[in-house]
Order: sequence, then C-alpha cells, then structure tokens
Amino acid sequence: MEALLGIDEARTLVLARVQPLEHEEVALASAPGRVLAETVLAPIDLPPFDSSAMDGFAVRAADTPGRLRVVEPSAAGRPSGAGVETGEAAPISTGAVVPPGADAVVPVERTSSGNGSVQVEHVGETDNIRPRGGDIRAGDPVAEAGVRLTSWTVGALAAVGLTAVRCTRRPRVAVLATGSELRAPGEPLAAGQIYESNSVLLAAQLAEAGAVVTRLDPVADDEADTRRGLEQGLAADVLVTSGGVSVGNHDLVRGSLASLGVEELFWRVAVRPGKPVAFGVRGSTLVFGLPGNPVSSLVGFELFVRPAVLALQGATEPGPRWQPGRLAVSVHRSRERDQLVRARRRLEGDVVELEPVAGDESHMIARASRADALVLVPRGEGELAAGAAARYLAG
Repeated sequence: MEALLGIDEARTLVLARVQPLEHEEVALASAPGRVLAETVLAPIDLPPFDSSAMDGFAVRAADTPGRLRVVEPSAAGRPSGAGVETGEAAPISTGAVVPPGADAVVPVERTSSGNGSVQVEHVGETDNIRPRGGDIRAGDPVAEAGVRLTSWTVGALAAVGLTAVRCTRRPRVAVLATGSELRAPGEPLAAGQIYESNSVLLAAQLAEAGAVVTRLDPVADDEADTRRGLEQGLAADVLVTSGGVSVGNHDLVRGSLASLGVEELFWRVAVRPGKPVAFGVRGSTLVFGLPGNPVSSLVGFELFVRPAVLALQGATEPGPRWQPGRLAVSVHRSRERDQLVRARRRLEGDVVELEPVAGDESHMIARASRADALVLVPRGEGELAAGAAARYLAG
C-alpha cells in the first residue's frame, strides 16, 4: 500500500508553491485583517513632546514639598506660553505639554490651592511625565512586514500620523461544491437530497483568512458540468472544491482537473478526517480538492488552505497556529493517521482543558458546531491519557 503523506509534509508542498501576491495601497480604515507588505517606520516620536500623565501641577521637583505660586496653565492642545521658574507651579491637564523648566507633575489630589498659590506634596524628577519618544522613536518600526494588521496595530499606525499602508493584495478564491444530491438551503428536498453547506462553511473560513470569495453554482456529478465549473474557478488565484475527490464512479474532480492542465502534487494525507484531500497547481493558481463530508472539508481547510491563503498575502507565520492545552479525558489513537478531534475548551486554573464532543463522524457538522477547538492526536498505539499535553487549533 502506498504510504500517505504526513500533515507537515503535505503543507510543505503547498507552501512551496505559494508566491505572495502584488502590493497595493490601503486606507488605514480598511486595513484591519490585511497583511502588511512593508515594514512601517514611525515618522515622529510618540508622544511628540514631554506630556503630563495626569491632571495636576507642573513643578520643579526640587521645590517640593512646599507652597508655590500658580502661573499660566498648560491644557491638552493648548500649551503654556511660559515656563516654570523656581517657586512656581503651572496647572496642567492629562496629555498637555510639560512647560519648560518643569521636571515633574504633582497629581491634583496631592495638592491644596487658594489665593494664587498651591501647597504641593513631594514628587521626584520625571514623576508623572510621559517623556517624548517614550512609546516609540522616529525611525523605529511600528509594524513589521508580514504581520496581519489588528485593530491595535491600526491604532498605533494612526497615532504616528499615517493614513494608508502598503498591503499585499487579497487573494481571489473560487469555491465550488460538487454532487448531484446537493440543493440550496431553502429549497424543498426530494428523496436522497441534502442541503449544500460546504461552500457556505468554506466561504466563511476564507473570509476570515482575508480572501475575496466567489461561490460558484454547485455542479452535478456530470463530466461536462464538472469541467465547466472547474474551468470557471481556475481563473481565480485559488480554487477550492468540495466533494468528488475520492475513487467512486461519481468522483470526477481530479480527472477533470487533470484534463484542464492542473498538475496534481499530492492526493491523500494521513489525517482523520480528511484523508482524500488533493492539491495541485495550474500556472500560479493553487487548487485544493477537499472531501465532501463537511468536517473533513473543515479540517482540510484549516491544515492546508488557510496557511496557503495567508502565505499568498505575505504572512510570515501562515500557520496553523497550534496552541497548548491538555486532554480532559483519554483519547484513542489511530495507528496509521493523525486525528483532529473536535473538542470544547474550558479554563482550569491557567491551563486550557480540552473535552472532546460526542459524535466524531466526518458528516456530523451539527455536532461539530458545538466544538470550539480541533485537537491534534498524533498517530500511534493505545491511548493518550486524560491530563496528557495536547495541541489544538482554536475554532
């Protein structure tokens, strides 16, 4: 029997065929979720001046404690036009420029004022002052190339005055479900028919990964129909199919792809569920043939498609991003294949405990929806005991 590829071997073959897409300018408001194409350097110091960390009085630390004469205030956006001399205190608000001569801020709750003067408690030099460049210096990197931008990153980029950044173009991905038994949700079902859900599932996963998704009309188990759908999908950067990649009489996808010039690089991986996954290329288009069982399709996407879509966008760490946890119960291992077990997470102290959900068949998408993790159970003999360390993908 032909040896099956391992998960890591298969993913290496996929990523070896990925060429990051071209770059484009993206407005900062549209940038969350995009992958940065170039490292961004801060054009200014942040903060751009010494500023107060709280409301109070800007003083010379050597004058404290004591009673000081109140001088011109410094408010946020309206800095004082005068400095602070010996024996003086300037009212100051949070975020305001520290006046020249002042080297500390006394919080307002540690003062009492009246008749043009203020009694202040002791402070040390630089107390309650945010120094210029204390967050970042001009010329230092704000965000590195290959980072997927979050709301936090975008906030930092805005704080240094940027309005747009260079990002890698989002991949165009076509999704094609195959099978004569498929009907669109909302239509009446005849005998032997089921609702088509895989393209909805895959489109949602692809959108999360940053792709621009086109769901093609499902095709029946007919060679001409299958070929037409595949040919349409091959115009995208990535084509993801669902169903028709096994060895039955109605499994037409692999043969049709070959007739359309797709070079198949592997078929079948030592994983459960999702063994009959296929991967190929035509020119720069990546082609993934995922199994028709919904959970097999979900697993194949997380292991192979999501990393490829992120790598196309220039992500330096396309994943999968395994996280540490421990098993809540023992799990039987498969001798020949690694398994991805659906589980629910719960926090026990500072450890994520993983409780497998009931029903592990690859068609059980309703039961799978109760899970929020895929736990990797490496192939081997016997069981992994309750309490054993495990790695998982968050759902």
